[in-house]
Amino acid sequence: MFQGAIDWLDRIGPRVYTAFVEGDRWKLYLKGLGLTLEMTVVALCFGLVLGLIVAVIRTAHDQQRVDRRKNPLLGLLNGICQIYTTVIRGTPMLVQLFIWTFVIFPSVRNKVLIGFIGLGVNSGAYVAEIVRGGLMSVDIGQSEASRSLGMNYLDTMRFIVVPQAFKNILPSLGNEFITLFKDTSLVQAIGGTELLYYASTIGGRTFDYMPPLIGIAVMYLVVVIVLTWLQSKLERRLRQSDRR
Repeated sequence: MFQGAIDWLDRIGPRVYTAFVEGDRWKLYLKGLGLTLEMTVVALCFGLVLGLIVAVIRTAHDQQRVDRRKNPLLGLLNGICQIYTTVIRGTPMLVQLFIWTFVIFPSVRNKVLIGFIGLGVNSGAYVAEIVRGGLMSVDIGQSEASRSLGMNYLDTMRFIVVPQAFKNILPSLGNEFITLFKDTSLVQAIGGTELLYYASTIGGRTFDYMPPLIGIAVMYLVVVIVLTWLQSKLERRLRQSDRR
């Protein structure tokens, strides 16, 4: 048994050394991980802004129907937002990235920029539904009370509704961030440089794809575990602040 383990280590050791140590290739993995995290943060920020705008429009439209008031412009914007969320959530992200690359921006060589846009637009549709659910979970009586005090709609959303909704949607936003982090690997399909791109490049140079791919799988797993731990810790702090 031990001899078999030793023989396996003798076979795998040189492959691991070639994939990670030789030629300081470990620096490429760290560079790829940094680009992946950067892409995730930028895309999520873009998605948060876009999703918040869509969610506010759709929530205002839903509240308008409850109050039996009609605003044609708001109805038009709500229709556009519905089409956006339906199309984005109903089509694969990889197909969307190909459309951004080969149909919308065929002459753009910066594939990382296209990745930012594609991931951000995709995330925005999911964030919009997450935020909309959080906004609708806040008691409408609080909005009515704030308006009776003279606050307009934007101030009501900014100071009353959104802070309360944030606590409700935090777990879902954390899951979206983790999902987006893993989905950045799809950018490699359009030539974007991220973690999988460098692992594939190293595998092509060494003619051995197993160590690089297993290595980045471990890196993805470690980052996801850390992000999940941070998310749970933040949720506990928010629950403690509610009790106080």
